[in-house]
Amino acid sequence: MLIIQEGQPAPNFQLKANDDSSISLDSFKNKKNVVLCFYPKNHLFGCPSKKVFKMAQSIISSYQTILSTDSILFTISVDTVEDQAQFVKEYDIPYLHLGDTVKDTCKKYAGLNFVGLPKRSTFIIDKKGIIRKVFRDIDVENHGLQITNFLKQL
Repeated sequence: MLIIQEGQPAPNFQLKANDDSSISLDSFKNKKNVVLCFYPKNHLFGCPSKKVFKMAQSIISSYQTILSTDSILFTISVDTVEDQAQFVKEYDIPYLHLGDTVKDTCKKYAGLNFVGLPKRSTFIIDKKGIIRKVFRDIDVENHGLQITNFLKQL
């Protein structure tokens, strides 16, 4: 499977969110920039789990700035909507988490690791639906700043 690159049109998807709404990427076209943050799973044992929490904290600290750039942010993992809802409530996360249990969107965008979980990556899509930035090697503690710095230039 080909890996999505900067400059390509972002493939549409429709996924359920932790609040039970249905999110379609195309619904934001010509309205907002979209930030998609992919990560393996909410509750993993060991190091990857700590990275999920650090990345969430980093994004939460920059979330209002992200919104101020006429952008919206979603995170996507292979967790169920119920697991996403519990995770968001447990850590008081202000943005929607989307569940991709069939892994179609995760495969298209992030790719899957050797155990079938999405690789940690972030895609910034402009209002025209074009992928403008891909972060694949993510500094989880500063990722919120990386996102906002790029959005401010967009």
